[in-house]
Amino acid sequence: MMSLEIGTKAPEIIAKNQNGETIKLSDFQGKKVILYFYPKDNTPGCTTEACNFRDNYQFLLGKGFEVLGVSIDSEQSHQKFISKFELPFNLLADEDQKIVNDYSVWVEKNMYGKKYMGTARTTFVINEEGLIEHIIKKVDNKNASQQILDLYTDK
Repeated sequence: MMSLEIGTKAPEIIAKNQNGETIKLSDFQGKKVILYFYPKDNTPGCTTEACNFRDNYQFLLGKGFEVLGVSIDSEQSHQKFISKFELPFNLLADEDQKIVNDYSVWVEKNMYGKKYMGTARTTFVINEEGLIEHIIKKVDNKNASQQILDLYTDK
């Protein structure tokens, strides 16, 4: 499987959100998209990351970004997660693991010596033309939004 690189076209996504509505990545043409992959709804790190995007959502929208979260959880799981933490953005259900495979984030993990397959926490920033502009592989859950904004500010 080829891993994605900055400057390449982001693979199209066609998936159901938490409400069963079909969401396509191409629907966001003309906006920057923060496409963040996370392992599991309602787990500590994933909740911290989602709440960081929630707390900064209006600011991110004002900067021209849209936020989409992706995990292999079901629509129902996403509904509960959104309701519990008042998340204002779409979470896409990738139960068949097509999206995580298309984006090369379905990887072998190792916990306490036990190997298993899971989602590597990764954030892609996709530009207005649908090209991958940034890939963040070392996501700081507590500062996920700021990590992205830092990429767009002159140091």
